[in-house]
Amino acid sequence: MVNKSWKIIPRPLLETILNNHAQHHRVPQPLILHGPRGVGKTTLFLERLLKDWNKGPHITGYVDFAQSIKDHHPQHNNSYPWASWSSCDPPTLSNCKTQLETCLESMTQKGIQLGAITSSQIFSTLNKWHRLDTVLRRILLQNNSNIALKSRNAISKVSSSVLWDRAVFALSARSNAKEIDEILGLEEKGKSLSVEEASYFREAFVALRLAKEVITMQQGWRARAIAHLNRTGGFSRSLANSCTDWPCLLLELLSKAAEIDYFQPKLVINNIEVLKKAILVDDSMVSGPMYHDSLIWRIVALGANERCLPIMLVTSDSVWFFSEINLEAIENTYLSNKGREHNPMLPSGKIVGNIIFPTPLLLDSNKHCCHSYYSYQAYWDFGFPDIFISRENFGWAPQEAKMHMVNDYFSQSEWTVIIEVLGPNPRHLFELYALKQSSYYQKVLEDKASTFEDIVDAYLAYLQVTVVNPAMDKALEFLQKFAKDAKSGKIPKDKLRFGSPWKHPSKLDDPTQCQQWAKLQLLDFVQSLINTEFGVNYLGDCSFEIFDDPCTVALLEVGLLYAQRDPSFIRPISIGIQRCLVRWLVQERMKMSLQNLLQFLWQRIIRGRSYRHLMLQEILVCNNFCEYEFARGCYLDYNTKVVDIHRTTKPSQVQM
Repeated sequence: MVNKSWKIIPRPLLETILNNHAQHHRVPQPLILHGPRGVGKTTLFLERLLKDWNKGPHITGYVDFAQSIKDHHPQHNNSYPWASWSSCDPPTLSNCKTQLETCLESMTQKGIQLGAITSSQIFSTLNKWHRLDTVLRRILLQNNSNIALKSRNAISKVSSSVLWDRAVFALSARSNAKEIDEILGLEEKGKSLSVEEASYFREAFVALRLAKEVITMQQGWRARAIAHLNRTGGFSRSLANSCTDWPCLLLELLSKAAEIDYFQPKLVINNIEVLKKAILVDDSMVSGPMYHDSLIWRIVALGANERCLPIMLVTSDSVWFFSEINLEAIENTYLSNKGREHNPMLPSGKIVGNIIFPTPLLLDSNKHCCHSYYSYQAYWDFGFPDIFISRENFGWAPQEAKMHMVNDYFSQSEWTVIIEVLGPNPRHLFELYALKQSSYYQKVLEDKASTFEDIVDAYLAYLQVTVVNPAMDKALEFLQKFAKDAKSGKIPKDKLRFGSPWKHPSKLDDPTQCQQWAKLQLLDFVQSLINTEFGVNYLGDCSFEIFDDPCTVALLEVGLLYAQRDPSFIRPISIGIQRCLVRWLVQERMKMSLQNLLQFLWQRIIRGRSYRHLMLQEILVCNNFCEYEFARGCYLDYNTKVVDIHRTTKPSQVQM
């Protein structure tokens, strides 16, 4: 057990599901794999799946949008953050866009090498979505300004296909043939390829370059419109789509070229939620949230209409994603039925599983569009509700984790402490084991009065100081912004309905008063979660009322809470984080003055939140494992398909 290297433990059920999806050459839906942080989603792909998905006819592109965040990425010898990516410095949108396009271009070049993608396919796919006459003439004239007037008139009368062939020929003459041969590996195949075959591959590669040049030029024509859009904070679907034309064209080419047992491309996008947080460095592109929404929507459209290569999106966000499209300038247009009808980018409701909840468009405190990927509008646009294959990974069940951990990494007595304090979260276990192997642990052991509990307590203190406390400070900033927006009338009236605990923010301009109000709300919210034993079923009354609470949105945004899809409840991302939330409440109450304590007690008694009616009270069907013990002494056994509720006085007394 001493100094034993950490091993990657297989997850047979989840791996089988992902492998089955990846074995298809084309699928009608992308797959979303989401779950709390620290359960091993990234490790599963990098250590268990990607190697096999790049053998034989399979080729898999892997894009991690968080890779450029150097302070919080394993590639730069750092670890992923426990809290949300919103707590880190966001990457630039240009970097994220370059990552995605570079990955797709390399996959497309592989398709060209195999002869699966040709110049005629590139032209037909490009011509389906873009008018090419003007841009091809511009390219031909721009690259050969010495063309006679007679030739110019002749160019203006020929068809698009003829212009395309001329542009490919002209670009071939300007290209470096040796460079193309090196990229396509034609030098290695040179002895076995005829001159016609080699020119066939070169023509396809040059056509791909020409397609990129066409899209780049067309996007340049929209540069002023995009700059104006960024200044005014409006929304334009056509401008958003123009920024995603190139990656979506490559996806369509790869999808059409896919062939079983010959060329089977697939794409894994990790940390897709980071794309929404990406920042602009210039006005050459639309905002990050708009780019994100356009990319996702066009992937869905490609799968629903024509079938798409297998695409897997990996995220640690909850099922509720917050798109930060500023709607203030266009609210009157797009909140009307007519605006929503003609703009499917704005969802008009929510769908969870196969249950449709036709609710109005939600706006957060910044008048941003707050919607789910499971959008009711998508049902109307694409004709079926299941536009995504959704899979959630909750890590290990306690008994499953015990089978892998006890005797190999921890003793039985140590495991009893771990499962009670931290839970079976794989990342908690890995970090605690690393701490146990460190010199700090040896120093603690030299003190005869110290025990393993001291190591666990030190790790819990580390989580408290480095993860939970900074995240709660960000949540307080979110609530202060909510108070300012409520005072200025930016919050919809249905968010401030009668009886809401957050209905009466401070009316003074004093920042101290605003901060005290925000902290009072957060204390009240955490206390209400403790009263429900952190088991809030947000579909308990089918009203989504808990999402009206700005504290819920704030803690979901900073990543301390996670809203599950199946079963539908909100909980901390791990039992260790849950303990830290309770500690935060105790610490803040201990620091209160008498006046603040009286205000808190008045808030709890008169306006206090109560979500006890949303506590889990019925049998649920679950298709995955979860380490969580539910409210009211109900322990859910995840070893069966149908989850049975065992009534007990204490969850810890239940015998597995």
